[in-house]
Amino acid sequence: MKLQPLHDRIIVEAAAKEERSAGGIILPDAAQEKPLKGSVLAVGPGKRLDSGTLAPIEVNVGDVVLYGKYAGTEVTVEGKDYIILRADDVLAVLEGSMAGAGA
Repeated sequence: MKLQPLHDRIIVEAAAKEERSAGGIILPDAAQEKPLKGSVLAVGPGKRLDSGTLAPIEVNVGDVVLYGKYAGTEVTVEGKDYIILRADDVLAVLEGSMAGAGA
């Protein structure tokens, strides 16, 4: 990937928009909601604290995360759409997606 996040930012590829409602009705583009989850493609090194140490980011490449509706910045690189989020904008990691999750 040619896009490398800085500091406490992560790059997410948004999940596909839902094209059908729960009842099976096909939704037009205007009615489709922006997805609120996506797959982490790259993670920055972390936020530099006042003490000079790096605070690590709690998500890893490959995790599927949930984020706020208006969080992040949408960018297009080489025809693909990505979202650049601060680590604080991530609300949760979907449990089945965490690599090496114990128990």
